Amino acid sequence: MADEAQAPPAEGAPAAEGEAAPPADGEAAPLAEGEAPPAEPAEPIKHSYTLFYFNVKALAEPLRYLFAYGAIEYEDVRVTRDEWPALKPTMPMGQMPVLEVDGKRVHQSISMARFLAKTVGLCGSTPWEDLQIDIVVDTINDFRLKIAVVSYEPEDEIKEKKLVTLNAEVIPFYLEKLEQTVKDNDGHLALGKLTWADVYFAGICDYMNYMVKRDLLEPYPALRGVVDAINALEPIKAWIEKRPVTEV
Repeated sequence: MADEAQAPPAEGAPAAEGEAAPPADGEAAPLAEGEAPPAEPAEPIKHSYTLFYFNVKALAEPLRYLFAYGAIEYEDVRVTRDEWPALKPTMPMGQMPVLEVDGKRVHQSISMARFLAKTVGLCGSTPWEDLQIDIVVDTINDFRLKIAVVSYEPEDEIKEKKLVTLNAEVIPFYLEKLEQTVKDNDGHLALGKLTWADVYFAGICDYMNYMVKRDLLEPYPALRGVVDAINALEPIKAWIEKRPVTEV
């Protein structure tokens, strides 16, 4: 005779002898012999951050923007010119800005910004996307350095000659390229969405304006839109409203 299929036990029926009863609704299954209980969820690791820089925006402001965007608590140490000589030997390369994370100090403002961008989720999702962001940030930094070389030229006669080239060639070249980049990326500097390239540019823009003594973005509405959009983000807007007022 063919095997007959067994009917399932009726709901609520007692388990057969030697068989474990199933857990009730909402009740965890019993642990098998020798099985360890599940670990408690780990507490999120909280890091301590300290940013060292002078009482200016300049190179540190993109970092402060990223801290604000991510609602990350940090100590904003603003070193005076009188304090700097004693503090300088304690810095990794004798310069600032310096970021201290859990007691360890690091330098290089772009690298620090990239680190914070990863922390607050403003990087790309693939190595290729990260490359697109890095290209823009490095281009902005190249532009800043070309401005700085002229701005900090100590010889007036040489500076005047350099200013001619800076204003007639260098500034239009870079800003026209960056303006087109924004138009090609739906109002952003990379990937057609908000990334740390937008935040970096908005944070460094005041410093570049200070060095050239004018608003660089007046003829460039797309770039102006990037800066205005970043400065209008609630956490960054709140930071701008409360930050110390400085010329640079």
